[in-house]
Amino acid sequence: MSDKVIEIEIYRQKYRIRVKGEEDEKYIGRLTSYVDQKMREVAVKSKSVDSLKISVLASLNIADEYFLSRKKLDQLNEVIGHMESKVESLEDYLFKDENTYKNIEEATK
Repeated sequence: MSDKVIEIEIYRQKYRIRVKGEEDEKYIGRLTSYVDQKMREVAVKSKSVDSLKISVLASLNIADEYFLSRKKLDQLNEVIGHMESKVESLEDYLFKDENTYKNIEEATK
């Protein structure tokens, strides 16, 4: 797979970046659209024309989204961990009697 240079545009600025293949190009396109959208939202809300200020504020918004998502993911992982522990305990409880019956059957043969 060969590298390819593509041109993207974010908030009226063009950038040339290197991608590795078709999938990377599509992914970069999605990222580009997302960052451009965030910058346009900040520009409207802040009424600023300073692209550096807009990019920093958009970056802060994106970082905030990331940290909130990470926190939710950590909470979900914690819940899943508790659920796995409960399932294991329940399996131990349910199969404890089954093993006892198997041992009795084997001993009486």
